[in-house]
Amino acid sequence: MADTLPAFQRYQYDFAAHIRNPKAHPRPIGAPARRMKVYNELLYNNLEGFLLACFPVLRKVLGKRRWDRLVRDFFSDYRCHTPIFRQIPEEFVRYLKEVRGLRDGDPAFLSDLAHYEWIELALSVSPLEIDWSGIERGGDLMAGRPVLNPVLALLHYPYPVHRIGPGLKPTREQTQETHILVFRTLEDQVRFIELNPVSARFVSLLQHQVISGNEALLCIAAELNHPDFQTVVSAGYDLLENLKSEQAILGVSADPHAERQ
Repeated sequence: MADTLPAFQRYQYDFAAHIRNPKAHPRPIGAPARRMKVYNELLYNNLEGFLLACFPVLRKVLGKRRWDRLVRDFFSDYRCHTPIFRQIPEEFVRYLKEVRGLRDGDPAFLSDLAHYEWIELALSVSPLEIDWSGIERGGDLMAGRPVLNPVLALLHYPYPVHRIGPGLKPTREQTQETHILVFRTLEDQVRFIELNPVSARFVSLLQHQVISGNEALLCIAAELNHPDFQTVVSAGYDLLENLKSEQAILGVSADPHAERQ
């Protein structure tokens, strides 16, 4: 197809290809080396800066050489689906999970750690707002249907991503099921709470079913085949109150018959 393009368009393709990967694509004929180097460094550094702001832990874990190679691979191989700068980190996460896969030398937790770091940005800029007209802030969390914060994500990872750093780099064999609840508070702060599997299941029930707090806890007790339902209910009540104090739960539905969105 390139042979059928006008000369100026072929030049533009060659120019862009060299900027994406100078080692793989020669500098276009007639482009001064010094000026071309300015373009190369300016565009790469801008991209790397956007990513570094969102993925500081990943950069520390990989080290400069592997980080630079990863960013260069992304810049060279992937075509972003958005021109919006703040969405570049989301495109980077998509590249790691859906396009790149794991390559030789990549840590097994690469895409999971990237996703964990990105979610803070995603929730901080989420356009979702709270509709207080449908919420009773002081309602009974056990008898009523608890309303979760709309700017919230329940995440599940095979590695303890919240503890990964230069001193902790789990291998493929060192998996650890990890559940993390992330949400934006009323003060526009993004909070992270680690949950155990039972608490994560409880939050999942509140997310996906029209159910009261008490009904959800009885369901958990049945799933656990627990001999003392009341113990589960008592512990669950404390969890409900804690999630409300943290602002992951906002109150109860003012219309208990409304379908969950």
